[in-house]
Amino acid sequence: MTADEEFRPHRIVVLALDGLLPFELGIPHRIFGRPRDAAGRPLYEVVTCSVRPPGPVETDADFAVHVAHGPEALETADTVIVPASYELGPLYDEGRLTDELAAALARVRPGTRLASICTGVYVLAAAGLLDGRPATTHWADAERFQRLFPKIDVDADVLFVDDGDVLTSAGVAAGIDLCLHIVRRDHGTAVANDVARRTVVPPHRDGGQAQYIERPVPDLQLATTTAARAWALGRLHEPIQLRDMAAQESMSVRTFTRRFREEVGVSPGQWLTAQRVERARHLLESTELSVDQVARDAGFGTAQSMRQHLQQALGVTPTAYRRTFRTGSVR
Repeated sequence: MTADEEFRPHRIVVLALDGLLPFELGIPHRIFGRPRDAAGRPLYEVVTCSVRPPGPVETDADFAVHVAHGPEALETADTVIVPASYELGPLYDEGRLTDELAAALARVRPGTRLASICTGVYVLAAAGLLDGRPATTHWADAERFQRLFPKIDVDADVLFVDDGDVLTSAGVAAGIDLCLHIVRRDHGTAVANDVARRTVVPPHRDGGQAQYIERPVPDLQLATTTAARAWALGRLHEPIQLRDMAAQESMSVRTFTRRFREEVGVSPGQWLTAQRVERARHLLESTELSVDQVARDAGFGTAQSMRQHLQQALGVTPTAYRRTFRTGSVR
């Protein structure tokens, strides 16, 4: 068997339900349709299916989409993604699957990775796939979702939750963050960053970042923290004090900290740690630098400090993370 015959792209099946949001339906196709391996072969194959035989699926807009695959496509999935829908019926009202949807989900093979965007999480919840597990959805719907599914640990303050084989995200743009996170998890930061550049979106927003930012678009009459962030990114390998970042904007530490959280959704310290984790990931994946040198270049100072932060953020040690990208994909 040749290498080309052995190669098989990861198959993602997107489940399109009536009332779906066209924007969210397009996210998986846009993000997963881009990644290629060194030989130029697509790393993912994206297929859209319905719970019914091939045909039209209504959207929340003034048009329908024609879906070429029925529920049998779910049997072939390595990952199933459920985008949001505004016509969930008994799912939304009672937390109950329709017979049609239950029959479709029964086709999903055990061990298949599952993900949802926004209210697509209702499908996973009603199927009992989230009981006893953490999950998120759009912040405006989280309280109701928690009441309907009390066995789920709902976190309304994050962009997405990665619980291994089941991932959930907040609304709309957070679906992009989730899909990029999956690409990064599967194939590393270089591949994910390339997809982000081609899609013209930020390469990484940490899943723990707040959904609702008090002032997402800063008042043009007020100073922002953009220059301080750019300054910090250029010297992650150096010690960076909060007062130094505040000085870049000619603000007091107190004002800068408040403004930073309003604009970014996390504290300066949390943001800085996340950037250093991303820098460490990139170096571990793409260089042969020692763990000690990676720790210094990423600004952690010592290998022990970096190990603690990577363990907390990724659940693995630096050595284990590097080994993963030398031997195969992260799962």
